[in-house]
Formats: sequence, structure tokens, C-alpha cells
Amino acid sequence: MVLEGPGRPLREADLAEPEAARGELLLRVLACGVCRTDLHVLDGELARPKLPLVLGHQIVAETEDGRRVGVPWLAWTCGQCRYCRAELENLCERAEFTGYDRDGGFAEFVVADERYCFSLPDGYSDLQAAPLLCAGLIGYRALRLAGDGEALGLYGFGASAHIVAQVARHEGRRVFAFTRAGDDEGQAFARELGAEWAGDSASAPPEELDAAIIFAPVGELVPAALRAVRKAGVVVCAGIHMSDIPSFPYELLWDERVLRSVANLTRRDGEEFLALAPRVPIRPEVE
Repeated sequence: MVLEGPGRPLREADLAEPEAARGELLLRVLACGVCRTDLHVLDGELARPKLPLVLGHQIVAETEDGRRVGVPWLAWTCGQCRYCRAELENLCERAEFTGYDRDGGFAEFVVADERYCFSLPDGYSDLQAAPLLCAGLIGYRALRLAGDGEALGLYGFGASAHIVAQVARHEGRRVFAFTRAGDDEGQAFARELGAEWAGDSASAPPEELDAAIIFAPVGELVPAALRAVRKAGVVVCAGIHMSDIPSFPYELLWDERVLRSVANLTRRDGEEFLALAPRVPIRPEVE
């Protein structure tokens, strides 16, 4: 499926089978999840995708010798810039991304740099493994940057949040889930996964939170989350794109509250998270 321009529908096309360069793998795609980032690219909200483009970066694939691997968003880094040297390859100045700078997994075949592919844990079908590769990885990085607080708020209870909730409960944290107003089904789902409380995003939680992660790409949630966290609490914005954040009084940030974003992932994130997944065990819900 090919994207030829922002806002245009994907087009089914017959493309030549890609050729793997030195250090790359030619992979047969077994499954590829749809991420909110794919929709941001499709809608033109991310500025510089290569075009035409094959989207998709939650790729479960098979090598020519029969190994099952995962291909994530991070496709390549330079290894030389100040961020790579500081073990922040997710911020590499020349990074390339799957389904954005390089063709992704909405296809039968894809090529990927072997150094950025992950071994996948046993016990997960291809469909279940796919969301681990972005929803899971970005959620895991966001959780680590949120700190070790016990009371954790999750704003937007979708692909990432339902995985993070399982990790958080495994670590003994208490989860508070925020959804759109009237999303009774989503709130019930959060409770099924162990959330102590679930309500709409305009509501205050029943107690102060130690940290909050915002998965929904809605800037208005930032001041709401700052109001919900305690002094020295942390608010993490986990999306690659967000609508404009409205003005808010400095007092919401004062008392050493921290507001930060998450950008991309590192290979270390992937290795840690995929080793953790079967120990939780994480059970992704797929449609």
C-alpha cells in the first residue's frame, strides 16, 4: 500500500521486490500493526516523509533463513553525532525511520538494517507481537521517563496505554486511566486490566498522581495532567505529534513539577522491553 501524498488515500500497487544491501535483511512480512504515527504521516501532520512511501513500522517478519524478527520505527542512526555518542541514539541528528524515511511493512516484503531488528519472544502470535514494536516500546520508554512513582495516570487508553498498564501493574503501581467523556467501554477495559480508577479526561482523579503519561495527541490534556500530579510530579507526553498546548498559569508547573516529551526509542529500550514482555506477561489486544 503506497502513500503518494499527504491526505491522499493509500493505493494498492505492484512494486518490485526490494533488494537488501550489505548489512540488511530481506524480510517477508508476516504482520504489521497500524500506529497513530501512520495516521499522522497520512494526514500530513509530520512534515518530511519520503514520497511515494510504504507506511508501517510495527513489522513482524521472517528472514530468508526462517528466523522471526521485529522491525521497529528506528531504522538507522549515524553512530557519530553527539547524541549517538551519549547513548541517545533516539535523538540522532541523521536518524532514519521505518515507514517514514524508508519503506515500511504495509507490503509483502521489506528490507531492514539487521542491527536495528529485534528477536521476538516466544508465546506471541505474529498479530500479538506487532503492537509490542511501537505501542509497547514507546510506552515502555515513557514509563521509564515517568519515574518510579506509585500512582500513575494514563491519558488516552489505547494501544500504548493498555500495554503500559500491564507493565505498571506488574511493577506494583496503581493505575488511573483517563478516556474521552462517555467512553464507558474504554473505562471498563482499563478496569479489566487492573486500573484502580477510570474516568473521563476532564475529571480530577480521586487522589494526586505521582506521574502521568499523555498518549492522546491532545494539547489540552497537558494542563489537566499538571493539575493532577503532586509537587515534583512528572508529566510525559508520549506522542510524536500533539495539537497546540493552551496557555496555562505558571503555578501548574511550579513546585518542581516536570513536563517532558518522549522521542522515538533506542535499541536498548527494545531489548529490555521484549525481554520483560513474557515475564509480565503482556497480552496485547488486537483487532
